[in-house]
Amino acid sequence: MKNKVNILIKDCQKQKQGSEKALYEHFFSYGMSVSLRYTATYEEAVEVLNDSYMKVFKTIKNFKNDTFKGWFRRIIINTAMDHYRKMKKYDFLEGYDAGNAEAIHAEELITAQLSYEDLLGLVNQLTPSYRTVFNLYAIDGYKHEEIAKTLGISVGASKSNLSRARQMLKNLLKKTLDYEFSEAIG
Repeated sequence: MKNKVNILIKDCQKQKQGSEKALYEHFFSYGMSVSLRYTATYEEAVEVLNDSYMKVFKTIKNFKNDTFKGWFRRIIINTAMDHYRKMKKYDFLEGYDAGNAEAIHAEELITAQLSYEDLLGLVNQLTPSYRTVFNLYAIDGYKHEEIAKTLGISVGASKSNLSRARQMLKNLLKKTLDYEFSEAIG
């Protein structure tokens, strides 16, 4: 598998005919899974992914022996952030009140019965600002300082958005589990 990817990358670097299409198809579902976390609709996700591929193909000559997936994921995330800044969809909070932040314990989030699609659906119900900060922090491992710099917000706003996203997810999850429970005994 890794050899196939290395060959595809080298072929793209040499601009061999069909290599870009092959790389696109090989990483399409992975790219969509990342892109969907940062967009509200499938169409937006495709747009972000296609813009990301354009950046990949423009800069692939500079690609060294890093892991392609990690490099590609970073490009997708940065492209998604550019997309939202361009669309001005953010309505970030500037204040952060540490006293109002609630710790959410993992044992409260009973997700064993939920599929990946169910969880993605819950995350997609968050506002764009909450969803973006949540994904950057919880999924992609960014620190609040990195999030603030990437999105042009304060560190406090990043923390506040994360806290509120977690609370909103907790409420959405509770509603989902309550509904599923009532249907099961129903």
